[in-house]
Amino acid sequence: MTKPNSKPSALQEKEGITPPDILNLHSVKVIQQFRRKTQTAAELVREILKGNITALSRAITLVESTNASHLDKANEVIQHCLPHANKSIRIGITGVPGVGKSTFIEAFGKHLTNLGKKVAVLAVDPSSTISSGSILGDKTRMEELVKDENAYIRPSASGDTLGGVARKTRETIILCEAAGFDTIIIETVGVGQSETAVHSMVDFFLLLKISGAGDELQGIKRGIMEMADAIVINKADGDNIKKAQFARAEFNRALHLFPAKQSGWQPTVSTCSSYTKEGIEAVWNTISNYLELTKENGFFEEKRKDQNQYWMLETINEQLKSHFYTHPEIISLLEQKKKEIHNNEISPFVAALKLLSTYFK
Repeated sequence: MTKPNSKPSALQEKEGITPPDILNLHSVKVIQQFRRKTQTAAELVREILKGNITALSRAITLVESTNASHLDKANEVIQHCLPHANKSIRIGITGVPGVGKSTFIEAFGKHLTNLGKKVAVLAVDPSSTISSGSILGDKTRMEELVKDENAYIRPSASGDTLGGVARKTRETIILCEAAGFDTIIIETVGVGQSETAVHSMVDFFLLLKISGAGDELQGIKRGIMEMADAIVINKADGDNIKKAQFARAEFNRALHLFPAKQSGWQPTVSTCSSYTKEGIEAVWNTISNYLELTKENGFFEEKRKDQNQYWMLETINEQLKSHFYTHPEIISLLEQKKKEIHNNEISPFVAALKLLSTYFK
């Protein structure tokens, strides 16, 4: 209370204006509807088959969840979506960080949506949350594609094991296909063993390269070159065109040294610019030619069947490994055996056999 004859304090609060209503009642209603009771597996499947992106995202979140209670529901959703899957073209794209995967995928994706395709972009990224190369950043870089109503971009869970992320991506493909996406692009960060995982779940494997990075063939793993169905030299624009053409010739010569593919397909090398869009249409034409050949000679269908068997075995391996390391008796015994090995009291092989013997009792 201000004393009589005292000067008014600068700390006194003045009466302000009445703030406007910051809530949009329509938005509130929409959010409330969105946050209604949890959908059942049957409801999710029904909405996914209608092409509902919100339901698709919820189902993918279920698949990615590490909560054991979500596993049965996720499996039920996948099982009911399976009859509506396998109707897309699956394209794997890899390349080292800095090769321009994001800009290429955006230009390529926009070309496909302009052709009337429905495109889903997924990622296999087992990197830690502090490492670079995550597609989480790509979602902001693909500004045009992310706004396209015929495109869907989904980042993978980061910081997981390669097997876990790859399995979840494989199941996400099924959900996207059931939602009506006819072209699935799977991106890998281009480091480690993620290329092998992507190759085992796609129909066509594309290796993205750039020119002018020193010796054009230096640092390229033979395995990745052998997996590639096509090599595309990106950033072939401006002063880089001649370098890109030189790189194309070098890679062409290198590819002829590799044994013939079972598919009967001869891998191609081309150049493109994601900036000018030059060569983007040629990449799609190459993929179309590959699909025509492999569907005609039966390789396409056989490869898909082999991949399904491969993922069954991989899932068994992943589950056995997970169950082994979370077994209560193994957890305590493992630490004991580690100390014994450290003190040279037991060999690593004998220790492993004792642990396995305990687990399988």
